[in-house]
Amino acid sequence: MTNTTPNGNSLLTLEDNGNHIAQETCATRTRNYYLFIDECGDAYLPVIDENFPVFTLCGVIMSEEELARQDARVVAMKREFWGDRKVILHSRDIRRHQRGFEILFDYEVKRRFYERVGSILSADDYAVVACSVMKQPYTRLYGKLVDIYSLSLSFLIERTVFYLDSRGDSNARLNIIIEKRGKKEDAQLLTFYNQLLAHGTYWVTAERLRGYSPQFKMRPKTDDITGLQIADLVAYPITRHTIDPQAVNLSYDVVKDKIFRHKILPPSADPAETNKESAEANSLPTEDTPAHGII
Repeated sequence: MTNTTPNGNSLLTLEDNGNHIAQETCATRTRNYYLFIDECGDAYLPVIDENFPVFTLCGVIMSEEELARQDARVVAMKREFWGDRKVILHSRDIRRHQRGFEILFDYEVKRRFYERVGSILSADDYAVVACSVMKQPYTRLYGKLVDIYSLSLSFLIERTVFYLDSRGDSNARLNIIIEKRGKKEDAQLLTFYNQLLAHGTYWVTAERLRGYSPQFKMRPKTDDITGLQIADLVAYPITRHTIDPQAVNLSYDVVKDKIFRHKILPPSADPAETNKESAEANSLPTEDTPAHGII
């Protein structure tokens, strides 16, 4: 079941079950890009864990060819250690050696496993966009009622548009795949996404976003989606780095060169950051326009 915006664009409803979103009637897009999104930490502002006072929403961007290569690597690794692909790669379970990761109590197995994960995360087949919210300073400035999950999602989607612009692929279509959180939260997220699709963001107009004919899907962690598992593995080291940039963080060292954009909130007062965002927002790469690189 779909509804339409005043300009005739279709919006997603819960009855669509997160499986598709009707596309705008525009030129056919033939090459799929994927934005896989997972979170680290708690997005609920009224409660702050002093030991982990940060919420991060992390997105991993891949083309369909890049996804196929990463999926093959992940499946091969799972079969090496478990004989099949049933185990879901989840950062928390890996750290706690639970839910299939009890094998990591064996030091030699653990060493080989981390080497394989490191080789997967260091492969040149994805880019990262992330938004981290430092909850204590954020609530001091803006209170406890802000939906920082939706705020972070807005940042990820608009930076993904910047990234796709930089690829210069006129046949690109964006597929956004996000992990399910709960019936109430999923309904709220769909409402927010439809608002983005209808109105755009400060930096990206609705027309610019809809130019990538975005699809929106919500899937449970148990569906064994490689992109969501990589997003989960990347989100934790980025969050730990946000909490303490000076601490030894070998996992962050592996993924840091994949980061296209990482925003930390509350926002910087540095005008150079605002100027950089404005330049990106107003640029549409052409043959005469240098593409944006991964930073």
